[in-house]
Amino acid sequence: MNHRRLIELGLKYPGTRLRYPFDPNMPVLFVGSKMFALFSDWYGGESVNLKTSPDEAWLQRETYPGAVLPGYHMNKRHWNTVVLDGRVPDDVVVQMLDDSYRLVAAKLTRAEREALA
Repeated sequence: MNHRRLIELGLKYPGTRLRYPFDPNMPVLFVGSKMFALFSDWYGGESVNLKTSPDEAWLQRETYPGAVLPGYHMNKRHWNTVVLDGRVPDDVVVQMLDDSYRLVAAKLTRAEREALA
């Protein structure tokens, strides 16, 4: 899995946009006004920050030690950084992306959620 493929998948979700709010080399996927995937090269290769539930965050870190880490520069209770080096299977990364989108979309304002439908 890599940035390009995850961005392609993420842009298929309703209401998703690709923006560069922090750095021209740091793409971020937004749903409505909130980000759900932040792409970077912080760990020497491609990685992505994804939102998750606190229980799931812990479980993912335990299941993939060294490949799923507390979210870099994020709320570490709700965000994980996933190193995209093959240690986490592609289908698991895609499910993490989907979960992140759904968690963030659920917290949008009612007007933003209705605009997605």
